[in-house]
Amino acid sequence: MLLEKPARERGFKKERLNRVLLNHVGGERSRYEIATEADVSSSWAYEYLEQLAEEGIVQDAVVLDPPALYERWRETRIEPNAVQVSLQQPLDRIRNAGPDYAVTTDEAEQVHQGFLFPSTTALYVREADIEEWLDLVAEEGFVGGGNTELRATDEHVFYNAQTVDDVTTVSVPQLIVDLLDEDGPATEASTRLMSRYHGLSDE
Repeated sequence: MLLEKPARERGFKKERLNRVLLNHVGGERSRYEIATEADVSSSWAYEYLEQLAEEGIVQDAVVLDPPALYERWRETRIEPNAVQVSLQQPLDRIRNAGPDYAVTTDEAEQVHQGFLFPSTTALYVREADIEEWLDLVAEEGFVGGGNTELRATDEHVFYNAQTVDDVTTVSVPQLIVDLLDEDGPATEASTRLMSRYHGLSDE
């Protein structure tokens, strides 16, 4: 298949836990609720939380050091599989297509912060909808070297997705870690967004 999610499961558990923790850094979720929302066993979640606690990153279910947890997530994340396509007015096509989506990187950053000029429209799609998205590309665009990137990964990436100004984006923590994986201005954008979202000082 032209696009499918990465063929592994183990590494997704940590990603899910990181995602839930960074969406609720102030301890709004109990350790049990974190495990449930990450769809991992309680014992596995508690063991991982203990590892983070030993490093001073969390205390119980409170994230003490968000930047350190983002860096850990970035270093251990499983890269999504992706295919580059070309669409005219991609955001309009995506919003009107029908299947679920969650925009990330440039376009999502523009929605939440407005620091970057969106040069590429990157979006996560559900595995069950991949063929429908590829059919849309075949009808209205073409595959390869374009202005749009379809991404497939563990569907927990849709956790806490938000719709702002009629655009559905990934959660802000997911956006931050995706920006951290980019080069140049995206790194600065991620730092600014992290500080703003988590109320961090500039020191």
